[in-house]
Parts: sequence; C-alpha cells; structure tokens
Amino acid sequence: MPLAPNEPLDDDARADAAGAGGAAVAAGSAGAASAAGAVGTIASVDALATDLARRHRTTEGGGSAVDPAVVDADLAAVERDGYVVLEGLLDAAACEDVRAAVTPLLDRRGRNTFEGHRTQRVYSVLNKTRACDRLVDHPRVLALLDRLFLPNYLLSQLQVIDINPGEDAQLLHPDDLMYPVPRPRPPLGAATVWSIDAFTEENGATVVLPGSHRWGDDRRPAEDDPRVAAVMPPGSCVFFVGTLWHGGGANRSARSRLAVTAQYCQPWLRPQESFTLSTGRETVRAVSEDIRRMLGYSIHPPFMGMVDGMHPVRLLDAPS
Repeated sequence: MPLAPNEPLDDDARADAAGAGGAAVAAGSAGAASAAGAVGTIASVDALATDLARRHRTTEGGGSAVDPAVVDADLAAVERDGYVVLEGLLDAAACEDVRAAVTPLLDRRGRNTFEGHRTQRVYSVLNKTRACDRLVDHPRVLALLDRLFLPNYLLSQLQVIDINPGEDAQLLHPDDLMYPVPRPRPPLGAATVWSIDAFTEENGATVVLPGSHRWGDDRRPAEDDPRVAAVMPPGSCVFFVGTLWHGGGANRSARSRLAVTAQYCQPWLRPQESFTLSTGRETVRAVSEDIRRMLGYSIHPPFMGMVDGMHPVRLLDAPS
C-alpha cells in the first residue's frame, strides 16, 4: 500500500489523500469521520473498506431513482434464471438515433468464428459517439448492478454488434470465464444486450440457457439443456450475469440484426477494455458521472484506482 508523503499536503491534496492512498496522513475511519468528511485515525482494517475520500466522495447513482419493487422483481428473475428481459426501455426515436450514429462506424468484421466472420463490430464506442451513453447508464440497469456488485463497479466493455444474414450461431459461453475463480460462485460481471432492431428467433436473437449461472466448472451445455432465444422488440435489453451460458444466435433472415452490448464487472477486477487508455479525457468529461465512475475515475476502497496517490478524477482538472 502506498504511504503518504512526509511533507505537508495542500488542502486539495489532503482532501483527496484519504480517498486514494494517504491513510497515514489523512484517512478517515467509519467511526471517526463526521458527516462533513472529517479525517481521523484508521483504527481497524474494516475501516479501510469504507469511502475515505473527502473531496471526491462516492455519490448516489442513477439506479437509485428506480422503484425498489421493480428492482426486486428484476433481481428475482436474474437470481432464478440468470437473466431478465427488460422491454421497451428506449422509444423508436432513441433507437433511430443509435442506428444513425453507429451505422457509419460498422467497418470491421469479426476476425474469427467467435467474433463472427459475418458480424460487424464497433469497439471504443464512447470515443466515437454519445448516442449509446443512455444504454450504458440506463437507471433500470444501474439499479440491478447496484444490487449485484460493490460500489464503483466498472464498465468492462461496450460494443456495437451487427449480425449479418448468413451468420452462424456463436459458441455458447459465460462472459466472466476469463476470471480464474472456481464455479459455482456469485457473478463477477454482468452484461446487457440491447435490441436496436427487433430480436427474433430467425435474425440472431441472443440465446440463453436458463439456470446455467449455477453450473460448476465441470458442466458444459448439452443438447437437451433448455435454450431460450431472447426475443424482444426494439429498445429492449436482455440483462444477464457473467456466469450465464449464452451466445449470439444464427441469422437466418435476409436482414442484419443491430445491437449494442455493455458489460460490467466488480470494481476490483480488470475490465476487458482498458478504458483509462482508450478513452480520451474530453470524452470522460462529456459523459455522465455514472459512466465516468465506471470508466475507472473512481476508487475502490481504500486505494485501488488511484493516480499518483490521488483520486483519478483530479486528472480531469488538468488540460488534456
């Protein structure tokens, strides 16, 4: 763990040190900190798990505005089946805004059968358009993530996916398989797949295996395992935990199927995309506070995510 410098800190630095690494100089414990964020002495390791920042404290996210009864129902479905379909979150105009923004960006096809040789993908989406922001930080999604993960969870990746006619079904997989933690276990990540076009059984709707989020390491999909195509109208999303087996469906129709997928992970895990490297500071300043936090401009207590011993959001105060 980094130690605070011996020389005195200025007020701003002292305010941030508690949230990003200055435990020896300016760290507040849960018992010693007042409502105003006064600092004190760290008396136990339990206090290190609290928000120690003074200047850049964690704020309430957009998910807090969702009716708790709605979140309870969504979460019950996720815990039972591993997924839930949330219909009608975007209207037709919002879907067309996304389509107009991302269609000119669809210039890359998959490099292998997993990405899909007849599938077009857009990466580093936040640097290229603001049209998908409302999907990343939709309150209904954030409300579920707030229940599943620790505060300051991260965006793991954001992609536009256009499955073209003739594409084969994707290899079934769980999204958080790259984390070497034995199953069964709680999910370390979660994902949304948003339907910009209607998802049908013919055009490549995401296929999910209900209950597979509870499988152990030795279990693989079998032919007789139930499979469900996430059929849904435009502007909907299927939300599923990272332990759920799923895959993109085959597109047997005559038209492409446009979607956006956002994935999230616990704040102590490495995301799939290094957003702190791929996302310019002007973009980080432009996005919502929720997205900014999920890009890594946040602290997982006590110090994870710091920059030079300070809260990373301080980087935005300096010129790009």
